[in-house]
Amino acid sequence: MTASDPSDQVRVFDTTLRDGEQSPGCSMTPAQKRVFARALAELGVDVIETGFAASSLADMEACRAIAQDLRETTLCSLARCSDGDIDAAARALEHAARPRIHVFISTSPLHREHKLQLSREQVLERAVRGVERARGLVDDVEFSAEDALRTEEDFLVEIFSAAIAAGAGTINVPDTVGVATPGEMRGLFERLRARVAGAERVVFSAHCHNDLGLAVANSLAAIEGGARQVEVAVNGIGERAGNCALEELAMALRTRAAWYGVGTGIRTGRLLATSRLLTRLTGMGVQRNKAIVGANAFAHEAGIHQHGMLRHRGTYEIMRPEDVGWPATRMVLGRHSGRAAVADRLRALGYVLEDDALNDVFARFKALCETQRLVEDADLQRLVEGEDAAGAGWRIAALSVADGRRRAHAQVVLSDPLGGVVTETAEGDGPVAALFAAMARATGIALTLESYQVHSIGIGADARGEASLSVAHEGVEYTGTGTSRDIIEASALAWLDVANRVARKEGGAGMGNRESGPGTRPGPARPAPAVAC
Repeated sequence: MTASDPSDQVRVFDTTLRDGEQSPGCSMTPAQKRVFARALAELGVDVIETGFAASSLADMEACRAIAQDLRETTLCSLARCSDGDIDAAARALEHAARPRIHVFISTSPLHREHKLQLSREQVLERAVRGVERARGLVDDVEFSAEDALRTEEDFLVEIFSAAIAAGAGTINVPDTVGVATPGEMRGLFERLRARVAGAERVVFSAHCHNDLGLAVANSLAAIEGGARQVEVAVNGIGERAGNCALEELAMALRTRAAWYGVGTGIRTGRLLATSRLLTRLTGMGVQRNKAIVGANAFAHEAGIHQHGMLRHRGTYEIMRPEDVGWPATRMVLGRHSGRAAVADRLRALGYVLEDDALNDVFARFKALCETQRLVEDADLQRLVEGEDAAGAGWRIAALSVADGRRRAHAQVVLSDPLGGVVTETAEGDGPVAALFAAMARATGIALTLESYQVHSIGIGADARGEASLSVAHEGVEYTGTGTSRDIIEASALAWLDVANRVARKEGGAGMGNRESGPGTRPGPARPAPAVAC
């Protein structure tokens, strides 16, 4: 154990509903906050910062509602060191079983001069007065020195000592702008715990931002220095580049338990479900290669890695996917996959092939990978049965989208290998919504959109748009991609990528089963609008 405090437990202070919600585009309604607070309690979070009660009526309402729901979790409201903020926080938490008021004031020279226009002495006086007022209203008070990492260390010692004397039980050291390095963070906590008067009576806390991509590393370093509370957010959301990611911190402490010698009360099997709930509530997805909860976190495509995984999962995985909520490791079949991985997947599908037959399937698998990014089970089955997987399924004959002032309109003309042609139109709140609605009508396949993104591939005249989406169909999740110089067409191709796999899985349902007739024959196709990538 490298951390110097004998305590073997780290408090998890979740600020998703306060600092996390401040992330642009991540605001939540009081009802949504209430739902997510329950999920955080089920996850095993020790302290939930429910909001900044004085900032808005919505935050006040959310704090009050959550306080009525949760009786075992400490609930916290943020407040500046001002009477109005502190009193608002107390009102918001008046029905909480375990209330905490979290008071803060800026301490760095830069903030003192340009933000507060106060001297050191005035900042110290306000801090003490704020802690004392909060302590008179609740038993549990946390004090934060905003921009602590750019504050003179002797002033931190002075103001923290005074806050403890005034009644603070938790001392938070925020790296507000994410400027610290792990070595600096560990050293600062070690020195503060040695120099601050009354340090033995309080819990030291770290609040790290991710501006340099070091929020988790700095939080772990703070634990090494003696911090026993860490402030985090699910998916790492928060101001600018975000906060220390809850899921990454929890799994780092669990996976490297022999090194850190401390743990958390987090029920890690719920990490993925909690992450996805937040995505649904805010609309902010996580990148595919995000640690722990990203779609690729436990997926392997490279042949060398797949070969190692087939022999022993420990070769390329340091955690079990089941421990964070994933059902299993995914062997993704694509152009980097090798013969061993394809053979293993074929065996799982019930195909045991002789070497010559396997070589033939593998050759056609490689050819398919040149036109299709991922190869699914249905594709493998068609390869084994000698069919041309690349040519099957619905195809775009024409499409057009018009974005009106209030509603968008889309028309799609689709054909399939059996000669059927169908034309459908639909409306939606935007061009993509209208497009997907028309595609669903044309194919008879309903897909529930979970996430949708468009990226640019290449530069200049060679640039293309790549659309990627995640959808659900009858409880099964799928991802699809499409590439085109026109992002509307790329979006349609991504949608069809999934729809065709669903249709093949269902034995061809929705393919070629419509009769051509009046209303189904395409008229002159209007070109899709050119959209810059």
